[in-house]
Amino acid sequence: MPAVSKGDGMRGLAVFISDIRNCKSKEAEIKRINKELANIRSKFKGDKALDGYSKKKYVCKLLFIFLLGHDIDFGHMEAVNLLSSNKYTEKQIGYLFISVLVNSNSELIRLINNAIKNDLASRNPTFMCLALHCIANVGSREMGEAFAADIPRILVAGDSMDSVKQSAALCLLRLYKASPDLVPMGEWTARVVHLLNDQHMGVVTAAVSLITCLCKKNPDDFKTCISLAVSRLSRIVSSASTDLQDYTYYFVPAPWLSVKLLRLLQCYPPPEDAAVKGRLVECLETVLNKAQEPPKSKKVQHSNAKNAILFETISLIIHYDSEPNLLVRACNQLGQFLQHRETNLRYLALESMCTLASSEFSHEAVKTHIDTVINALKTERDVSVRQRAADLLYAMCDRSNAKQIVSEMLRYLETADYAIREEIVKVAILAEKYAVDYSWYVDTILNLIRIAGDYVSEEVWYRVLQIVTNRDDVQGYAAKTVFEALQAPACHENMVKVGGYILGEFGNLIAGDPRSSPPVQFSLLHSKFHLCSVATRALLLSTYIKFINLFPETKATIQGVLRAGSQLRNADVELQQRAVEYLTLSSVASTDVLATVLEEMPPFPERESSILAKLKRKKGPGAGSALDDGRRDPSSHDINGGVEPTPSTVSTPSPSADLLGLRAAPPPAAPPAPSGAGQLLVDVFSDGPAGQPSLGPTPEEAFLSELEPPAPESPMALLADPAPAADPGPEDIGPPIPEADELLNKFVCRNNGVLFENQLLQIGVKSEFRQNLGRMYLFYGNKTSVQFQNFSPTVVHPGDLQAQLAVQTKRVASQVDGGAQVQQVLNIECLRDFLTPPLLSVRFRYGGAPQSLTLKLPVTINKFFQPTEMAAQDFFQRWKQLSLPQQEAQKIFKANHPMDAEVTKAKLLGFGSALLDNVDPNPENFVGAGIIQTKALQVGCLLRLEPNAQAQMYRLTLRTSKEPVSRHLCELLAQQF
Repeated sequence: MPAVSKGDGMRGLAVFISDIRNCKSKEAEIKRINKELANIRSKFKGDKALDGYSKKKYVCKLLFIFLLGHDIDFGHMEAVNLLSSNKYTEKQIGYLFISVLVNSNSELIRLINNAIKNDLASRNPTFMCLALHCIANVGSREMGEAFAADIPRILVAGDSMDSVKQSAALCLLRLYKASPDLVPMGEWTARVVHLLNDQHMGVVTAAVSLITCLCKKNPDDFKTCISLAVSRLSRIVSSASTDLQDYTYYFVPAPWLSVKLLRLLQCYPPPEDAAVKGRLVECLETVLNKAQEPPKSKKVQHSNAKNAILFETISLIIHYDSEPNLLVRACNQLGQFLQHRETNLRYLALESMCTLASSEFSHEAVKTHIDTVINALKTERDVSVRQRAADLLYAMCDRSNAKQIVSEMLRYLETADYAIREEIVKVAILAEKYAVDYSWYVDTILNLIRIAGDYVSEEVWYRVLQIVTNRDDVQGYAAKTVFEALQAPACHENMVKVGGYILGEFGNLIAGDPRSSPPVQFSLLHSKFHLCSVATRALLLSTYIKFINLFPETKATIQGVLRAGSQLRNADVELQQRAVEYLTLSSVASTDVLATVLEEMPPFPERESSILAKLKRKKGPGAGSALDDGRRDPSSHDINGGVEPTPSTVSTPSPSADLLGLRAAPPPAAPPAPSGAGQLLVDVFSDGPAGQPSLGPTPEEAFLSELEPPAPESPMALLADPAPAADPGPEDIGPPIPEADELLNKFVCRNNGVLFENQLLQIGVKSEFRQNLGRMYLFYGNKTSVQFQNFSPTVVHPGDLQAQLAVQTKRVASQVDGGAQVQQVLNIECLRDFLTPPLLSVRFRYGGAPQSLTLKLPVTINKFFQPTEMAAQDFFQRWKQLSLPQQEAQKIFKANHPMDAEVTKAKLLGFGSALLDNVDPNPENFVGAGIIQTKALQVGCLLRLEPNAQAQMYRLTLRTSKEPVSRHLCELLAQQF
């Protein structure tokens, strides 16, 4: 509450607050509040001649009630009336109420704007400051449009008081951050720079914040600020603590202003003027010298202020990267902090040294601290400090110390906690980047897989296989090493994959040793077979057929394995197909044909390492380039730009082949099923469609390139039939069936399943989406013994959906025999964000009677969700950027299903977002991020789900850059819980 004089005290307000505090229960508090609200409402309605004091008192009570968490739906007009008062306290309460309770879209904004204009024109500094504070607090676009041109004039006016200038600068900063396009650049920009020379330090501090924000978009307009900033910084740095008494904080003169000036200078390259540059270097040296002086106070506030200036100075030195002497001194200063008792200082020192390590001038100086950093990695209690230590080891690594750093990181990895293991796996990149001995590289990667196999991505072991395949001199050593590694009782699955590939290609190089004879190699690999996933078992089957070519003596044993019922009748179609094909190939083909078909893999083309390329994507300036990291299908991972290195085969797909055919040509429609209704959709829920599976892996790009978007001039020009009959419009079909919304909700977090079923018809769905494209298979099953006539399923776009979503449909047969199933393929392209799904109208004749039904096609905006991984700092920064009220949608609702954490995770992943760990301070909450991909634009989305198991409630908050998308996604997701 604002301070009021003793004579102006509001006794009624004090009594009300006292009553609230004395309430013994929540019910008593609500009863007292309702009584007061009724009293205030009657006063506002009944007493038309209410004086300013009474209005102020009642508005204060309403404000207090609102701050207690209760809704206030009246009193806004009385608060607006207080703005016209000439008494400071009444005007202050009016502005306070408006700043807190008035929505930026309120109908009262125009009245408020008029009152603000009057106060800005009054030249009363107190009233002007109140008006400027209100503009900044509300910060709506309408206010920006009304005052964006006036505030700069107030800021640079010669007769404006210091407090008004300070408020004007901060108000303009708030408006610029909310709506940059509303703040016009003009003559005032040159004049605002000269505020850096103002005598009032508060004005200078506010002006620096404003200029720093403005110069990021218009650097040339504010280039003259460099010399003024250096001059002001020099005066502060060289001053004693007694010179700036009003702005000295624990013996440190103007620390906040110093930090802001140093950040402003980081927006520009080093000064071109030699005199200015010399003065700046002198300032930086002075700060480094002061860091060596004994502290003037033992209080933590003194060291915090002093170190804040020091770290910002080091950031500026790193930014310039042109003064070797300063860079080395900065490195030495940071080195002293590496063993400081304060954890935050150790963290900041490690973080800054990571940047210093990339400079040619300071790299050697950073390397001198290698032992200290290794010790920090092993002994630090705080995991975030250990992560920074790992990053610094990675940054300081070169050919001279690569073996030491890699061995230390591998040694630490054996005891590291799970929170940091993923960071330590970066040794794979170091091992490849600085390897001069490829035997050492193979040993390193195999050790890495042994110690932390769960954290080793496909790129790592793909890369080692590519290098082994391309280098003859290391193939024998790799085969021997991996054979020994596989003898361990507990062997990670990634090690089995590497072993299966290398022994299948180069096992003959160690077959001369009785300890690694062909039967021993096969027995060793096959002992791991039953413990592996389907993908790994598929790879091992390819290794077995390779063994038949390399070691004919193993043919009978391997054929016995392939002939086993567990393979030929395997429930997984991939393993079953491989077993059948390999068994036939080994039985029918001659030795020469077998040798030709199963010859050794050719060398992979030499391209950039996929591991290094992935790292560049993560470190690159564009966040979008790194969005796919960790999310790509295993079949799309590259080896130096090549294909997945499974042992070469002729007609067998890879372990992760796209059996649905979504990345290849669509499979042919399934032939009519010989049996009845029980086997209509036998393949809908498996990995393959009802038609024949595709033979061979195809790259992910084929999926995107094949789904060519419709021509702009005719969005639906690519329909299958050149001259199809006109599809019904929304007015030609009946309304969706009553349960259409319920059926649609089942598919929000899943892509496969039965969309509709009655006694006549069953409709199954299987779909896949990439970026803004998708392909959907619809399976129509006739459950009766009577043929359907004139069968016609069509997709209808209600409203203006056709401009937002393009759907290409292919015609199906007009007759569906009894017990048969037909398939329809839909190619989908998201042009813009949409809120309503397309409709699926199915019409046919059964026994001469016309039948029709209309469903909602399970295509919702979240299907084009691309999950995005981001760190906690990036998440909160983006969360704050999406802070406008219209960008947020929130819903609090009762749980309709049991509150199971694993089920919730699965639903959020199925919804399309990436789940971010260690972001929310409450581990029970779920935080996600992603991007809605459309042809016209991308819509970033952040979500937070807060379950309350005790109350059986959820609170869901979604923030996106588009208001309708926020609301729609919030509604869709809330219905899943």
